[in-house]
Amino acid sequence: MQTLTGKRWLIALALLVMGGAAHAHTNGLPHMDFATGAGHPFSGLDHILAMVAVGLWAAQMGGRALWLVPLTFVLTMAAGGALGFMGMPLPHVELGIAGSVLILGGLVALGSRLPLTVCMGLVGIFAIFHGYAHGAEMAVEASALWYSLGFMAATAALHGIGIGAGLAAQQGAAARLVRFSGAAIAASGLAMLTV
Repeated sequence: MQTLTGKRWLIALALLVMGGAAHAHTNGLPHMDFATGAGHPFSGLDHILAMVAVGLWAAQMGGRALWLVPLTFVLTMAAGGALGFMGMPLPHVELGIAGSVLILGGLVALGSRLPLTVCMGLVGIFAIFHGYAHGAEMAVEASALWYSLGFMAATAALHGIGIGAGLAAQQGAAARLVRFSGAAIAASGLAMLTV
């Protein structure tokens, strides 16, 4: 298994941070199936950064948080997706998403170890906003089941990337690089809030 080291970490971080506007929009394309749902979390830098941050944070905490925190996010995001698809009102969705990037990145940067129930509650709140954005942009004629399974699988994969990177970088300079990555994610969230 090859791990990211030195310059590879910087390249990976640069690729994550670089990008266009960080919004979960797919330019009017209809959301019809599993593949489109799976692609949706990758359509906005805000979603990518938040999902990877959840994985990094879970890896930093270890133990049961390693699977409970990402699982809570995915399941609560599905509930948020249902709210969005049904057209239920949820104010400040983009603000909630950008705020999640800022706060989750900050938690990674600080190496925060909150009680597990607090961690699960926090990611659950953020997941509602992310899920709502996915569900609200789904076409009415879409298969809600397949589209939802797609964005849930993609989100779990992004969590997995964060977990893998976090577990591969548990000590020394690599651990500091994870915390630096968290700071970069938080800075991206701050930039999203000011745009």
